[in-house]
Parts: sequence; C-alpha cells; structure tokens
Amino acid sequence: MRILLTLLLACLLLQSCAEPKVAGNQLSITVENNKKGAPITLGIPFPKGELNSVDHIRLLTSDGTEIPCQTTEVSTWGPIDDSIKWVWVFFFSEETTDYVLEYGEGVVPMRPTEKIISANNMRPSGGIEVNTGAISFNIHKKGDGFLDEVFLDSNNDGEFSEKELIASSPGSNRGSFFDLLDDAGIDSSKAVINEVFREKGSGPMHSIFRIEGTYTFSRDDNNLSPFTIWLHAYAGKSYIKVLHTMTYTGVPDKHKIQEGEHANIATQKEKIISENTADDEGWTQPNDQIAGIGLQLKYHLDENAIVSMPLQEGSWKNDNAPSTMKETGLDGSSIQLLQKGPAKKSPPTLRDVYLGQATKNSDGANKIDEEFQATVTQGTEEVAKSQRAKGWLNVTDGKRGIGVGIRNFMKEYPKGIKVDPANNLLLGSIWPEENGPMSFERHHTAMDGGMLSNFAQGITKTTEFIYYFHDNKNDVAEKMDYVVESPVAHATPEWYTNSKVYGNMAPASSEHTEFENALQYRYQWWAYNQKNQPWYGMFNYGDGKTYYYNGHWVQWTNNEPTVDFMLWTNFMRTGDPKYFELAQAMSRHTMDVDNIHWPKKRTYYGQINDAIDFWNFEDEPESTPYLGIGRRHAAEHWYSLLSAHVWIQGWIADYYLTGDHRALEVAKMTGDTYINRIWGEHDLRGRRLYLSVLNMVELYDATKLQKYKDELDDRVRLMLEFQERQGGNLLLDRYGYSQPYVAQGLYKYQQITGDEKVRKALLKHARWVRDVPPLNHEMESYLATIYPLLLGYEISGQQSYLDEALARAEILKVGELPKSPDEYESTEDYSKDLLGISNLPMSKGRFTNWQTNQGLRVFGWTHAYNIPYLLYWMDKENID
Repeated sequence: MRILLTLLLACLLLQSCAEPKVAGNQLSITVENNKKGAPITLGIPFPKGELNSVDHIRLLTSDGTEIPCQTTEVSTWGPIDDSIKWVWVFFFSEETTDYVLEYGEGVVPMRPTEKIISANNMRPSGGIEVNTGAISFNIHKKGDGFLDEVFLDSNNDGEFSEKELIASSPGSNRGSFFDLLDDAGIDSSKAVINEVFREKGSGPMHSIFRIEGTYTFSRDDNNLSPFTIWLHAYAGKSYIKVLHTMTYTGVPDKHKIQEGEHANIATQKEKIISENTADDEGWTQPNDQIAGIGLQLKYHLDENAIVSMPLQEGSWKNDNAPSTMKETGLDGSSIQLLQKGPAKKSPPTLRDVYLGQATKNSDGANKIDEEFQATVTQGTEEVAKSQRAKGWLNVTDGKRGIGVGIRNFMKEYPKGIKVDPANNLLLGSIWPEENGPMSFERHHTAMDGGMLSNFAQGITKTTEFIYYFHDNKNDVAEKMDYVVESPVAHATPEWYTNSKVYGNMAPASSEHTEFENALQYRYQWWAYNQKNQPWYGMFNYGDGKTYYYNGHWVQWTNNEPTVDFMLWTNFMRTGDPKYFELAQAMSRHTMDVDNIHWPKKRTYYGQINDAIDFWNFEDEPESTPYLGIGRRHAAEHWYSLLSAHVWIQGWIADYYLTGDHRALEVAKMTGDTYINRIWGEHDLRGRRLYLSVLNMVELYDATKLQKYKDELDDRVRLMLEFQERQGGNLLLDRYGYSQPYVAQGLYKYQQITGDEKVRKALLKHARWVRDVPPLNHEMESYLATIYPLLLGYEISGQQSYLDEALARAEILKVGELPKSPDEYESTEDYSKDLLGISNLPMSKGRFTNWQTNQGLRVFGWTHAYNIPYLLYWMDKENID
C-alpha cells in the first residue's frame, strides 16, 4: 500500500508540473497572419462585473508559458457599474498563433524586463527623447517636423555614441512636408511642431506619442495646414510605427465664392447661397492642388550602399502573389519605387444612370490592368516593372541599414519610396510629386445631393509607415510585414457576443444558413467589388459605391448608415480577419475623408508659463461651425454635406478593438459640434436627434466626460417627450428607416444608466411598430423594425413581438449561391446570381435599392442591424 501511495503521489506531482496551475478565468486568443515578434494591440471586451482591474490579467502561450504583456483600462460599465468594459492588451507575438488570456483576482502578471525610457519636455524649445534599448531617437519642437536624430546601438553596450547616428533630419524644416501647386507654381512647405503628448496605452513595453504640428507656406494665399503624427515605440526593438495625418486646407477650384451658406446646412436664413451656378466654369477648374506629401530622413550609411525592394508577380488583384526582390546599387542617381493606379475619372451621375445616358465603363472600370503600375527607376531609367509593389524598400551599406514600408501601398495609391544618394535622403511619399498633382475640382456642374458645391477643404488622410533601423539584418521583410501585412488578433466570436457590449447578438454559425447567407453574401459582394471595380486610391480606399443599376455602380456611400460598424460587428461575429481589414479601412476613410476637419482653432493646453500665450491663442481665427459634420453620399466624396450625416459608432469600435487614437479624436470633434447646436431647434428634431443619441451614447461611454453625458441626457429627454405626442412612436413617420439609431442608441443608454423610463419607452415603441408598421420608405422602414420588435420581446417576454419579428424577417432568407465569390469573372454575372436567390420584393414605383445586389447603405436598415440579434433569440428559444 505504501508503495502504491508513493506512486500515486509521484504521478500527481508530475501532473502538477506538466499542467500549470490556473489562477483565474481564461479566454482563447488567436493571431491571424501571425509573424513572430510582431507588436500586437488587442482590444478585448468584458461582461459587466467580470473584471475589476487590469492589474489582474496575464497572457500565456498555448503551452501555458507566460509572456510579458501590457494592459490598459479603456472604459468601464459606468456610471451604473465600475467594472471594466474594454481593455487593450499589448504583447509581442510568439511562434504560436494561439494564446490564453487569464484574468481574475488571483492573477498576478509577470513584469517586462525590457522597458522604454522616455522624456517629454513641453517647453517651447523642448520635445521628446526616447530610448527603446535598441535605438534612441528625438523629436524637437524646434526641429524639422519628424525624427531629428536616430541612434542605433550597434555594439549592444546600452550607450549611444555619435558614431552610432544612423538617421537625422534633412534640415530646412522639411522632415515632413505638404507642398501645394497653383497657378503661381509649387509652394514648398515648412514643418513646425507645436505640441507632443503621450497617449493612453503608453507603458513600459509600448509607448505612443502624438505630435501636433503645422505646415507653413511662403505665399499668403496658401492657408496653414495642421498635421498630426502618432509615433509608436517598442521596448527592445529598433523599429517604430508612424501614422501621419495631413489636412488639405487649399481652395479646391476657381468658382466664384458666394457669401452665405447652403440651405441644406444653413445655420441662419439671411444669406443663403444660390445653387443655380452651373454656368460657372470655375467649378471644373483646379486651384490649389497637392504637389507632394511625405516624410524624409537623412541616412548615415557608407557610400556604395545597396537598395532592395520586392515587386509582386502577376495580377494586381492577387494579394498573395509571390514577390521578386529587385536589388540595385547606388551609383549617384536616385532610386525610386513608385506605385500608380487608375487615373481620376468622371463618375456617372445617378441621373445619367437612371436615364441610360451613362457610357459603358464611365465609372472607370476599363483598362485597369494597364493602369496599375509599380516601377523601379534609377535616375531616368526604368529598371523594373510589375503591376503592384509590396510597399517597402531597404537601403544598407553591408553593416547597417534602414527599411521603410507603407501600408496599403497599392490600395491607397499613389505611393512612393525614394533613396537620393546625392543628398543622403530616404523619402516615403504619401503623394509622390512624380505622380503629378492631386486636384479637387468638380467633374461636372450637375446637382448632387441637392447641392452644387465643393467641400474638399478640410479633408484629411492618415497614412501608416514602419521604419526599421538595423545592423544589416536579414529579417527586414519580416519586420516590414509587421505593418505592411500586419497580423490580426481576436478572441472567439462567442466571447465578443457574450460580453453584451453591443447587446444580445449571436456569433456566426451554421445553424440558420438562410439568414447567415443573407449577411455574409452581401459582405462578400462588397469585398468583391472593392477589389474588382476597384474602389482604390488615396481618398477612396475603404469606401464603396451605394447603388448598382444598369451595369454601373454610383455614389460613394460615405458610411451611411455606420457601414464601418456593420463590418466591425461581422469581424467580431466571425473572427475573420478579412472583415477586420474592411472595417478598419472604412473607419479610417470615413473619419478622414468624409468629415470636415478645418478650419479648426488649436486647443489651448497652457504648457507655456507666459500669460501672453493665452491671449495670442484667443486672437487665432475661430473654427468652422461645421467642424465634425459628415459628407453626404454623392458622386464624389466632397460634393455634398447634410445636417445629419455622420456616424461615430464604428470609429469608437475601431478605437476599442485596435487602439486607434485618431478614431476617438475625430469622434470627440463631432460630439463637440453636437454640444454647440449650430442648427438650433433643427439640430434637435427628426433624424438629427435620433442619430445624435446613437453617436453621443457611444462617445460618452468611451470617454465618461460629463459634458457629453449632459448633452446626451437632454437629447434622450426630448426623444421621450416627443414620443408622447407621436402616439408611442419614437420616430416621426418621415424617418421610419431610422429605427436602428433610436433602438440601438436608447438600448445602450438604458444598459449603462439603468434608466427605467427609457426601458418603458422602448417597449412602447415596439408595441407601436408591431401594430402600426412603417412603410414610408417601403422595405427600408418596414424591415428596420425587426430589431425594435426584438427589444420588445426582451423587455416584456410577450411572444407576439418575437413572432412578428420572425414573420417580417422571413423575406430576408436566401439560398445558396452556385459559386464562391472568387469564381465570378464579372460583376454582372455575380449580380444576376444574387438576384436569383433573393426573396425580397421589388419596389412598387422606384428603383429597388434594398435588393441583394446593392451596396451596404440600405442593407444596414434591412439586414445588418436585425439579423445578428434575431439569431440570438432564435438560438435562445430553440427556433429552427
């Protein structure tokens, strides 16, 4: 017996050694497209009451080995509960793609051994100094607008000597630049850095610096242009990630400027601009054009360096095409990698398409294979050519080197990277001067969105770079892919849906294929057209067209109705990284291009001791009242504005899931415009009110700022007051399709505040739409009521609400497509098969904009904000 007990004890001891003790709860994490060593920021939601402190989280590999991670509390379930709602987890990826996040009161994470050391001097002559252990760099407020000095610790002694200087600024305030072109010629900019801040999410392993600056011009007719750089540094690493945001502040065309405002967006009634100016030729004549934008460094390498860059083989459509490395020595002439794409074309108007007057391929879908070109030139000689470049370049002298890569190099064409040995410059071009200027004049003088205007002024664009400073490493391609083909980390779909951060939503499954197909087929259709039309280009990528009619796609969607959030939702429901890429691209596009960002007065921080600093700030011009409002769907992104056309829900999801600080920044800009109430009572009525509640509840939940709570409370009070005079309907009949704005906004408000009045209002509204279904926009409004009906069932438990939701959803079901998306050779054939499996009715008197072959605009009201929630209740109630 004693021997037996000894054997059992030995077995137990061996088992305890083999299986690490679990200290808390666990959830599985997967890194798609994994690359060892890649920096990963993972946004994770937690159910209410599940987690009370980010100090009790650690990360394990799939075999149970703990690795260092850095955690940040992003938001809580407040004000109703103090537990944590969203967390950022940062780590460096290992060989494995599978990880375990362990959390709970008994969990004590390991501390990182390598740490970033940094100083941020906010004085007028200050700046930042950063030591990652592998590199040291600085950016001066009185420097040249980007990295002023970079040192590489080549001898690994922990010190940085002058002989280890590997890069510096080019001088003349040209570290970053944004040059304009008009009739007077090119006006070269100078960069001035105003402020440097550390962002939320900074810690020992990963620090984020926000650099705010201004581009100045030599000619008085060119406006100052603000820029922002987010710089990510990593402990023990010699690479950095850089996100640069430019702002176009030029005058886009030469039309005669009228005094006043357009009726669609008027903040007064005395001076209203006439739309009858189609005879003004200036609308179609360019004025201030983008000549070139980029970031540049002076490299400190020996002469006779080698430059290498990968060009992808085959068609530009093949994202996974093999690469051929092009390598060439420096002979005194510049070497440039340049990616071009289809030239700007005049898109057909909606009217032309309806009347059959649009010519075939007038939307630009012709000769595309010839227009995508990636070229390598040395001096004036072309030395290599393909349809697409991977998007990075490396220059090395055999001992040290610098690699620079740009994300979405082809999709956000034109892009370029140049090595200039005459001046020892390494230039990453956001808009290469060699591509020719970018102009913003109108294509035509037809009315669009009820307006004849040009709102290009105030457009922004964010571009993502990676810089790798190395000792002639052979891992440059791997490091470049940390950004160029970045990994995507996620939890299981069940974790996201069970967290309830977005209500009662079901993960994707094979249980209800006819409903799931109705969702996934449309997202696949969007992705297919984004690639094949293609919806690419610096100011287009991420967005897509709205309507498909007579063989033409027309009108950029400009995010209505929060298209990026639909894609983020589908990513969470499926775990498919394809939807992560689609969602992030749409969020970045719409927060940049589809919003008004300028004129914007600087924020006063008070970092200067002299009191005169504030009075100088007071004298600066005031911001435009339109700051933060969105652009309406139109033939071009900047043709039309509307007083209720901005959606921030997807931006906040982007902020939570990826740690994108710009997303929250732009969302706050929109929230502040709501507080200003620039349209008076108009701002507090109809769709503007409904959409503002959805936007403001997301913004308040992310920031917990009282100013947003106060504004939100007042708008919710108005909605409930108006419900009484509308017989129980929370909406005016005119806006029946706005059901998701009302239902999602008020549901989240009730979820985080516990307000019983709102709960009762949602039930009363569900009763109204059950008994008096809206048909003012036919299926757009009728099908949009499915989600409010489901809330009625959740709140009351009465079967009639669920039965009615199921009955209305029956026409959403679709069967199986005969082919997978990649098997279709044409948009026309794909469209025909989509229509063939549709059960949706045709419109009684107009173009059927909700059909299965349309874009994602009306789809939001009919499908995207209904089916995931319907499937939840079908699963819960065991409904086949």
